[in-house]
Amino acid sequence: MDITQFVEQSFGRWRSQRSAHHLAFAHFEAVESTIDIVALAANDPKVIELCKSYDVDPQTATSPFQMSWQGHSDWDDDQVMSGSCILVPIPDRDRPNHGKLLRDQGYAETVPAAGNYHLTDDGTFVLKTAYDRAAAEEKIWFVNPNLRCRVSLIKTSNGTGVVTASFSSEIRSLSNSSGN
Repeated sequence: MDITQFVEQSFGRWRSQRSAHHLAFAHFEAVESTIDIVALAANDPKVIELCKSYDVDPQTATSPFQMSWQGHSDWDDDQVMSGSCILVPIPDRDRPNHGKLLRDQGYAETVPAAGNYHLTDDGTFVLKTAYDRAAAEEKIWFVNPNLRCRVSLIKTSNGTGVVTASFSSEIRSLSNSSGN
């Protein structure tokens, strides 16, 4: 599996159930959300702007996409969590199945972020991103075309201590309006 196949397999609406262990707070959190992943054109102005903000040639972008989410947590029942971000994979020409993932909003911190990704031989997408105050490591794999799993670790900025660990199971909605 290459990055284009991985992204294309991710398109659609996903229902996500995430369990997170916030070690710093000694707290367990259950999060239910809906995630929409849609393709963006390589010439979309948002894609071009994001590439230029990282001094990356937009022509090197492969399979840009937008991810939007909305959900709720048992930690704060009154708060609806929602957001959206643009993601642009930039494959490494010299190393197959490796590259950078540009995001206009990061996972561990809500600032623009660029992480390094690679796909393992079994098709697992691995993303490592360093932020100012934290580091994130995410792994996503498909159990079948309509079920994927995601493991995320938020670490201290030097990467030695784990602050949050989470596991998500994500099921593709087959009855949404996009026809998936």
